[in-house]
Amino acid sequence: MPNKRTSNARPEPGSPNQHSDLPSSRRRPRKKGKKAQDGQESTSQRPLTNPDTARPSQTLFEGAHHFRTKNVNVTLVNPPPIPESVDSPGWKLLVENISPDALHNSSARYDAPKCDEDTRVELTRELMDRIEDRENPQRLLCMTGAAGSGKSALQQTIAERCENSGILGSAYFFANADPTRNTISTVVPTIAYQLGSHNPALKQAISAAVAQDMVIFEKSLRTQMNNLIVRPLRYLREGTGLDLATLPHAILIDGLDECQGEDRQGELLTAVRECLLSDDLPFCVFIASRPELAIRTALAPGGHLHAVAYHVQLSAHHDASGDMRRFLQRRFERLSLRTDNPHWFTKENIETLVKAGSGQFIYVATVYRWISEPRASPAERLKIVLTWTPDAKQKARPFEALDQLYTNILLNAKNVYGSIDTHSGQDFLLHLKIHHINVVDGFSYPNMVRFSKSYLTDLLGLGDESVEILILDLHSLVSMEMDFSYLRILHKSFSDFLNTESRAKDLFVPPSRAYSHLAKCSLLYIFSCPDSKYYNLPRFLAPQGVLVEIDDELIDFTQKGGWAKIDSANVHPRRKEHYPYLLEQLDVLTEGVRKRNPEVVEVMGTYFEKWKREYDDYKKCDPEW
Repeated sequence: MPNKRTSNARPEPGSPNQHSDLPSSRRRPRKKGKKAQDGQESTSQRPLTNPDTARPSQTLFEGAHHFRTKNVNVTLVNPPPIPESVDSPGWKLLVENISPDALHNSSARYDAPKCDEDTRVELTRELMDRIEDRENPQRLLCMTGAAGSGKSALQQTIAERCENSGILGSAYFFANADPTRNTISTVVPTIAYQLGSHNPALKQAISAAVAQDMVIFEKSLRTQMNNLIVRPLRYLREGTGLDLATLPHAILIDGLDECQGEDRQGELLTAVRECLLSDDLPFCVFIASRPELAIRTALAPGGHLHAVAYHVQLSAHHDASGDMRRFLQRRFERLSLRTDNPHWFTKENIETLVKAGSGQFIYVATVYRWISEPRASPAERLKIVLTWTPDAKQKARPFEALDQLYTNILLNAKNVYGSIDTHSGQDFLLHLKIHHINVVDGFSYPNMVRFSKSYLTDLLGLGDESVEILILDLHSLVSMEMDFSYLRILHKSFSDFLNTESRAKDLFVPPSRAYSHLAKCSLLYIFSCPDSKYYNLPRFLAPQGVLVEIDDELIDFTQKGGWAKIDSANVHPRRKEHYPYLLEQLDVLTEGVRKRNPEVVEVMGTYFEKWKREYDDYKKCDPEW
């Protein structure tokens, strides 16, 4: 029996080996223009051979049994053929324009979050059922949820399950901090690359499409999607009879909100609907995003995706508390092996953390990551988290990753707000702080009060839609309570962030600044507002524990007869119930004014005493009061 096979016979077609697997220096150059002679195939079309890629034949000993071999050296010198398209300029150019980091299994995402095996079970099953059902008329799934609610972990889990099932066509994960995947420029090339990698014929068709238009990546997203995905698929179906239903059909896009430019996000959504969801194509597209403007508008009634998309609202309809509880329980039990102490945490500790997370999976994930660092004591770090206070001397930073998330969202929203012409000179962070105080703490003297959106809007001198515009890019963190017309903070940890200077840093707004601004606005407002609005002024002038410094405004208001205007107005005595408190706080309120203009303080004191008497008399005359 010969110990080598050196036949030059042509191998079987359809081999998966490709030119890209070979170093370019080892490839035999093709001879251009040489035609086949005497029935022989042109050398430019014959499969290349390379001893470095030779492999043992799988059929060399077919049917043989009950024998031994010794010192046999088998070399295959004719590997299977390699499709030319793989080595073509078109495919090379395509690869140069993709984002490898955006792939679900990229090295950049080696530690990507995903769902634990017993978390998000029902939701994952629901999503997989819809993706696997090729007959489902709703072939677009959109999942929106607040920041940190676990969208990317779900998307990663779905990507891995689709891959294991053989139905993952492509996955693209946006990331705001990565310039290779925070714009739409690499989206279509990356999707096309993955789709082509599943089918040699499709790869060749995509390669040819790029070669025919070498500036395709400078054209609109819709043009790219049509030329690189839709037309090659239709060509193969009509020209070769390829059954498109045999191709992997799941296309996943995560983090749409992290793509720069709302208009580009909208362009991608439109291209998906017009191209990938065509009736003659097999795709099911799953998009995850925070509920920011582009996708929120598209999914709203009247939006172009409202009728075609199945919308999963993660935060609103899927309580993650149970999953967060199971996540921490399992992770802490694993740490028990390291600590050799199964009692280093309690169920009450876990409940405290779950409650603090407010449905934010990222909160418990961040806490666990910090507690479980190798050189740290889990028990000591858990104690720090549970008792953490914003002390300037506190070196521990358990929420650093969470703070960075909040910082990025706020900075982006601030920049967008400032770019609107009508907001020139408006302070985004100050207005947000005012609404935050209103909804979280309220204005508490003598009793806690939350003002309606319309009241604050009028007081601040802003337009009717100012609050909606203020939170336009903050829907992953706040929402509007329509019944009461004030903001709702979705996560307690975000409220803690806004209230803690060491966490918010340059984004921190002191409460005194918010109260001072409201007091200034109130003094101006009194000259034009209805009488019923006078009584709220003391809430802003002298809040408990907050020093309001508006000396110039108080002097100007007094000299212009502001207090006299309040006195002469038809204000019911009961509405003056707050002014006695101002009299008690007069020395603190006017400390700076007294040095500059004592007459102003005397005028203020005279009116405050008068209103206190009127209020006391009213109480005596009204037994029920």
